[in-house]
Amino acid sequence: MPAILDWVLRLGPTNPISTRLVQTGSRRVRHLTIRSAYLGALMVVLLFGLLGDTGTLREMAQRGAAAFTIISFGQVLLICLLTPVFMAGAIAQEANAQTWDILLTSPLNSLQVVLGNLFGRLFFIIALLLSTLPVFAVTQFFGGVPGEAIFDSFAISGCSALIVAAIAITLSVTRTAGRRAVFIFYISVVLYLFVTWALDSLFRTPISPGSAAQGTTLLTPLNPFLAMESLLLSNSYVPLIDSQASWFKQLWFGHPLAVYCWLCVLLSLMLVGLSTVRLRVIGSRSSVGSRLGRIFKKTESGARAPRRVGHNPIAWWEHDGRGRTLTAVISRWSFFAIGITAAVVLLLLYAQASISVQTLRVSFLTLLAAETVVIMLTALNLSATAVSREREDGTLDLILTTPIQPGPYLAGKLKGLIQNLLPMILVPSISLGLAALFVLIGGFGQPTSVLTMINTNNVMLPIVLPESALVFPFLLTGFTAFCVMVGLHWSIKSRGTIGSITASVAVVFLVGGVLGICGVTSGREIDVVGGFLSALSPINLLLACFEPGEFLNGSLESGNESASRISLVIGGAVASFCYIAVVFGMHSSMKRSFMMSVRRLAGTGN
Repeated sequence: MPAILDWVLRLGPTNPISTRLVQTGSRRVRHLTIRSAYLGALMVVLLFGLLGDTGTLREMAQRGAAAFTIISFGQVLLICLLTPVFMAGAIAQEANAQTWDILLTSPLNSLQVVLGNLFGRLFFIIALLLSTLPVFAVTQFFGGVPGEAIFDSFAISGCSALIVAAIAITLSVTRTAGRRAVFIFYISVVLYLFVTWALDSLFRTPISPGSAAQGTTLLTPLNPFLAMESLLLSNSYVPLIDSQASWFKQLWFGHPLAVYCWLCVLLSLMLVGLSTVRLRVIGSRSSVGSRLGRIFKKTESGARAPRRVGHNPIAWWEHDGRGRTLTAVISRWSFFAIGITAAVVLLLLYAQASISVQTLRVSFLTLLAAETVVIMLTALNLSATAVSREREDGTLDLILTTPIQPGPYLAGKLKGLIQNLLPMILVPSISLGLAALFVLIGGFGQPTSVLTMINTNNVMLPIVLPESALVFPFLLTGFTAFCVMVGLHWSIKSRGTIGSITASVAVVFLVGGVLGICGVTSGREIDVVGGFLSALSPINLLLACFEPGEFLNGSLESGNESASRISLVIGGAVASFCYIAVVFGMHSSMKRSFMMSVRRLAGTGN
């Protein structure tokens, strides 16, 4: 074989890293579970999207198109969430396993190492996309879904997977602390999607005076969901093509899907180049932290004063021991101050007529939803490393020699982590309470209701449903406790922190995504009960309380506004109780299998 051909093949098909990842990963039960859950989630979403009376052929085509739209958006969301499961440990895993020095002495060059990890792990994402093709083909049986739209949606999903994978590789290469790369990655992706979507909502303008359709903005090609919206909802989100504008502007505003795909490909190539250049320094230890530690190290004189531990030492250690570090305290209370300040500023701007009522609703919804997602990710990051971190540094073996039992140990972890997260949980709860109070006191002279068209009828709906502020704190606390228990479960089951974080985030977002999509569909289609099901998760409750005309449409169409609002509150209370019940059930199950799981993984942390 010619040397140049062998070199090219080693970049992809015959790359030993790529073939090793594909062969070993295909046999893992975790990957099989993820693929099965992915297909199952899309099938459930498709089933809910197709629910309804048989009706006419036109109605069936409309339901098929609506179901296709839902699963297309759901696929992009799942791809953004599941790609890190396969990508996060790409190169950091090699370093953590202390095989990095051996890898660098192999005949592979830097580009082959990067592409081997990229293609080897991206293979599973492409396989996921191809496996969903029959699910998308089912929607064509109902009509209303052109075949070109299916391939365009797959192009958006594939390019999203490519750029997410390239970012994950770059984070793994450029970050010294590989264990934190997963959490930083999720936070960055979530914030980017929320911020670009919120700014796009603010910049949208009608394509003509009095028209309900809005044109694409500068941010449309920068967000996969906006690009998908311009493709599938082109009647309400219209690509703008101005024959008098420059070719670049015509391309950017008129063809956002093509621009998004090309941007993903070009940025991925740039990130691969950056990773290749930085690859050789991944194993080097940064001395910045040690130098700062020596400079700001606190010198102690004499004996330290005793500390009150409380009834559960594990809870005290999670809250006061680990949670009272300077970085943790600054992060939590900065989040609290910034979140409350942003909510107050938005209300003051509206009270002074500086922003419109729609801008207030979109901004407030985006702010609270982003805060909720950050709280969930923080809870997962802290809990998913709570046990696996102790296994890796050897402290778990010391804890197991003490008289503490698995039940109090897990309960202490849960209690301490919830206490750590309490200042963050208060931020969206207080912000929503301020918005509800603003509506109840009359808005300082500004309108507190919005005229909304429901089935050709104009209905006055409040800016935010005030009663949602009563149940939201309990629902958010219950869901956060559920996230903590999921993280603890995988922290016990996983050998390292990277595996526990990725698995926990994937499970929670898969459960939350399915519940969210089902809740949204039910709220739009089902009378009264739809309001109950719209409170299955904190995000669903926020959507329903800020946009009832869209997400409680099923109840409002029949004129049951009061019943739907009452059912929303009842649904939130019941969902909170269910999450707490699940937490207790998981605690009972985990304490029975704790010792067996810990002994099975004993000695595998290092």
